[in-house]
Amino acid sequence: MSGSGTQPTVSGLLPVDTTEDVRVRGAGVSRQVAVLPVGSFEQHGPFLPLATDTLIACAVAREVAAAYPVHLLPPVTIACSHEHADWPGTVSISSVTLHAVVRDIAESLRRSGVDALVLVNGHGGNYVLGNVVQESGGSGTRMALFPAAEDWEAAREKAGVRTSLLSDMHAGEIETSILLHTHPELVRPGYESSDFLADDRRHLLTLGMAAYTDSGVIGRPSLASAEKGKELLAGLVASFGAYVSLLTSEKGTAGGEHHS
Repeated sequence: MSGSGTQPTVSGLLPVDTTEDVRVRGAGVSRQVAVLPVGSFEQHGPFLPLATDTLIACAVAREVAAAYPVHLLPPVTIACSHEHADWPGTVSISSVTLHAVVRDIAESLRRSGVDALVLVNGHGGNYVLGNVVQESGGSGTRMALFPAAEDWEAAREKAGVRTSLLSDMHAGEIETSILLHTHPELVRPGYESSDFLADDRRHLLTLGMAAYTDSGVIGRPSLASAEKGKELLAGLVASFGAYVSLLTSEKGTAGGEHHS
């Protein structure tokens, strides 16, 4: 049939635990922590796949699960990408729906004995995830949102990423580097010559991405490398230890300096 060519897919995105694996991992721990990757399905320029944010969230969560005794969940693959609606292929759900999905997942986990949940967010437009975590106090589930901007900044410095977090907004040095490391077969030619900067994006939520970029790229993907991608993930894994300690501690205090 004309136009029915095979589309590329990615294996290894779903955890393969059995229920016994989860039981054994949770034995003897004061509080079991689940990790939920949340991505998006949105344009990432002409050289990265629509599933980029999901692939990155899954890569971070997978590395975290390899380093810490957490319960890895399958990803939420479609989220809040309304600012990218002008580009073909982008699909979104409402913030209300995403909020409800995450709350339902947290409630289901709690019934099965998992009462701590980390949302590994791969898409900056999923603002509502911060509200979900904010509202989780008193719900019976401890929640956290990862990575924070400080975690990305530490990982960026560790990896030698030259573009600032402000400039590296979309399909830039960081995202392209992580995919070059984890899924190089999905990175198409063209990233080497697609740099574009638009640091003043104050009307992004009003006008959408199309008002700031013709290609869909905001950042410097030409600086990307697989080695930077590997180091970025390593940096995030190192930062995650503080989240595990916080979520499994009895008091749940973050520490920090005290000034009298």
